[in-house]
Amino acid sequence: MEKIILYQNKKIFYRNIGSGDPLMLVHGFGEDGNVWDKQVEYLKSKYHLIVPDLPGSGKSEMIDDMTMQGMAEVLHSIIHEENIDKCTVIGHSMGGYITLALVESYWNHVNAFGLFHSSAFADTEEKKETRKKGIEFIKQHGAFEFLKTSTPNLFSPNSKLQIPDSIDQFINSLKDFTPEALIAYYEAMMSRPDRTSILKNTKSPVLFVAGEHDVAIPLDDVLKQCHLPEKSYFHILKNSGHMGMIEETQNANRILEEFLLAK
Repeated sequence: MEKIILYQNKKIFYRNIGSGDPLMLVHGFGEDGNVWDKQVEYLKSKYHLIVPDLPGSGKSEMIDDMTMQGMAEVLHSIIHEENIDKCTVIGHSMGGYITLALVESYWNHVNAFGLFHSSAFADTEEKKETRKKGIEFIKQHGAFEFLKTSTPNLFSPNSKLQIPDSIDQFINSLKDFTPEALIAYYEAMMSRPDRTSILKNTKSPVLFVAGEHDVAIPLDDVLKQCHLPEKSYFHILKNSGHMGMIEETQNANRILEEFLLAK
């Protein structure tokens, strides 16, 4: 079922599928909720899946506060709309940053969470400079031209050889992004704080999924933080870059299901 809520008079779209224990899947930068389609298909018979389009992505409108905290408030509103007491939240890339902000403010609503190609670290100065260059490119050439240029780098060399049609299909699905949304995301990522304290202090189980060939969230960064939670589950997708849900669908599905059963 497709649903829309009004958040501060802005339309927020999300998918509400299946029944069982609730699981929210949060997409990343330059994506919408459809990036999780294969995981939804696999899990929908066993779980109540909530898959939002973040503000400014897909069918959701931008909100006034496009920070990680601001977008976490949107996720909290969806949880309330669904009358959910506690749910598991898995965030991909930027979606992981937003998941950490959600846990920081609303830990009582999250019984487990996952960082899927994501990190609790703040941006390094080098990363901020790269994002600033990206913003200038977006201003000059537009959102889709930027995504066409940058998105192939998120896939491993093997994936580019093995699943070129899937990569092309994914890139072609990104035509509706606005420059304003992408710039807002980049600015929010540059300004987000380090949230490793969330990992150190949480009593909830935490899932880490890393890609061996990930250039956006390097494996070494994940290794530096996966030991921080009291209860941690760590998996490496050996043939993936940053897009394991597409690059290694079966392994990603298995990892998610095992975490959901174990938590």
